[in-house]
Amino acid sequence: MPVSIPAGVSVSVASDNVITVKGPKGELKQAVNPIISVEVKDGEINVTRPNDERESRAMHGLYRALISNMVVGVSTGYTQKLELVGVGYRATSTNQILELALGYSHTIQMQLPAEVKVEAVTDRKSNPIITLECADKQLLGQVCAKIRSFRAPEPYKGKGIRFVGEVVRRKAGKSAKV
Repeated sequence: MPVSIPAGVSVSVASDNVITVKGPKGELKQAVNPIISVEVKDGEINVTRPNDERESRAMHGLYRALISNMVVGVSTGYTQKLELVGVGYRATSTNQILELALGYSHTIQMQLPAEVKVEAVTDRKSNPIITLECADKQLLGQVCAKIRSFRAPEPYKGKGIRFVGEVVRRKAGKSAKV
């Protein structure tokens, strides 16, 4: 299935099988395995494999998905929202530094990559929300996973850092003696 190239996005394939995708949101590069061939023609990117062996099929699907994610990333970008659930949990952002107060004896300061844009919003009577934006889907997912690892949601009270809309399975806790 070919990947269509939207307006304002340019794709080039170098001789060493490195794909470069440029768009309004930035520029991304991806090296492709030599067994997979990629060609840009008529506003579409075609990814082909030499045979139907298991490894070739796996590489074909992987690189087609990576290229598709790159095209979407440089044209529209990716956004992820994290919610801090817990009494006294706070988040503030200054430039590329995210400061989190998560109930530990100290605040956690995290330096974010330059490609990731961060915004922390705290409204009264609602949980703080961290909004992350990036053109690179892999990098965005990695940063979100790192932030979430500071205080993952726990099953008894539901406190922790979770994605907006995520449902945390709750446990009953201790049961009373009979």
